[in-house]
Amino acid sequence: MLNMRLSKRTSPLGRLPAWTFIETLIVIGIILILTSSVGFMAFKYIDQAKVATAKSQVDTFALALNAYYLDCKQYPDAQTGLNALWEKPAGVDGWNGPYIAKAVPTDPWGHAYVLKIPGPNGLPFEILSLGADGAEGGAGNNADISSAK
Repeated sequence: MLNMRLSKRTSPLGRLPAWTFIETLIVIGIILILTSSVGFMAFKYIDQAKVATAKSQVDTFALALNAYYLDCKQYPDAQTGLNALWEKPAGVDGWNGPYIAKAVPTDPWGHAYVLKIPGPNGLPFEILSLGADGAEGGAGNNADISSAK
């Protein structure tokens, strides 16, 4: 005789316990709530990471520009810009690069870095990331990141 004792909480095969549809929806809802709260907390750290990355890249370019100056006895002109650290400019003697590991990237917000020669306050150069807004000045994420600061 067949065993007709099937529990409400068994799979159709009758061997393994199964979850009801409501229980599955509750678990999915809990997972969604937990992941969304963690995601919102991570956004503030993404902005901080972009600022730290821009500062690090500006410092790297400043070191590379000083190495360029030691080899070439001059800084690149504003027209050639930071690309002189990666590719040899025409008419420059003593270039012993590349001075950086890869082509000049954009800043973390997708804007080109700005090279000003001469720099402010008697400095030979200034390298700028214009921040999230891509314009000079600003505060917070829109603040400029400069090698002269």
